Amino acid sequence: MARRYDPERRRRIIDAAIRVVGAKGIAGLSHRSVAAEADVPLGSTTYHFKTLDELLVAALRQAGEGFAKVIAAHGSLSDPGTDLAGELAALLGDWLAGDRTGVELEYELYLAALRRPALRPVAAEWADGVAELLTRRTDPVTARALIALMDGLCLQVLLTDVAYDKEYAREVLARVIPEGGSGARPVDAPGT
Repeated sequence: MARRYDPERRRRIIDAAIRVVGAKGIAGLSHRSVAAEADVPLGSTTYHFKTLDELLVAALRQAGEGFAKVIAAHGSLSDPGTDLAGELAALLGDWLAGDRTGVELEYELYLAALRRPALRPVAAEWADGVAELLTRRTDPVTARALIALMDGLCLQVLLTDVAYDKEYAREVLARVIPEGGSGARPVDAPGT
């Protein structure tokens, strides 16, 4: 007998979309493939998500929760007494040591924004959230540079199957952080 009241259906559809992308990539995502994976009628997927882009936005938001949880576990990032480069290197190590499929999926959805403009605001939310956290310890320019470097380090690990080297990551991250350890310094105005 079909379920009439299913308050978790939307979440199950998003979970199914994440599993489909994990197994088949973005190209394998369709309302039909997600409905089959979620074991719901096809009309349920189109009811909750009119377009595949809407479904991908929801999947990207949910997938991004993995990195957010790792950041939350590193509460000392905002403590000016800690080594920022060391904390960030440890954070990346914890994230990459977790469910590798989940990390790969987060990046696949994140990079899908290159071709799907509807995903760009969600991808920007992730970077903005991390930048906001880092600007508690450093200036906005350095925060964005650290984000770019962390992305690069993660992509190298994911694409080359080289083991993550926390000490190497700490050293390259430290090179971006201005002297003094915290990275807090004003950005000079042009011409000064």
